Amino acid sequence: MDVGTIIFLVVVVFVIGYAVLIYNNLVNLKHAVSQAWSNIDVLLKQRHDELPKLVETCKQYMKHERETLEQVMRARAAVATARDAHDVGGVGEAEGMLRLGLGNLFAVAEAYPDLKANESFQHLQTRITGLENAIADRREFYNASVNANNVRIDQLPDLVVARALNFKSAQLLEFAADQVADVNLTHLFQ
Repeated sequence: MDVGTIIFLVVVVFVIGYAVLIYNNLVNLKHAVSQAWSNIDVLLKQRHDELPKLVETCKQYMKHERETLEQVMRARAAVATARDAHDVGGVGEAEGMLRLGLGNLFAVAEAYPDLKANESFQHLQTRITGLENAIADRREFYNASVNANNVRIDQLPDLVVARALNFKSAQLLEFAADQVADVNLTHLFQ
């Protein structure tokens, strides 16, 4: 073999090896996004299971607050529907509605001393608040994973491999500005 052929073969092996390395890194990022979403999904399911217990406990005390309880249950259903459809944007929107509903529910509960003193209510409130905090933490990790994935598939030379093998960008889990704003509680106490 002449030197030109050897150099050509070395370059081809190097290019193929580099493409395989890029592919493996992209697969790793794609699975990191899936794993991060699975972590959020587990917490959403746990909270989904706790919310009916909270609403049922509140129903016993809050006879006149039906709309607040229904708001929480509608938002819970919207989160479940979006989660089942793997609609990250829909989950973000429904999460905002659920946060608002829970904020209203906990604020209204302040007017019911017997409910606030109820051990089951206290436990559920603590559990749901803990799940909310865990979801926020996992959301941050998920969005970091999505960002790393999306940046890599948009940068050269990864872009070439990503497009050739149909890697897709993932969607960030975001909440609208009005959904993360503080809840206006004044109307609840008038």
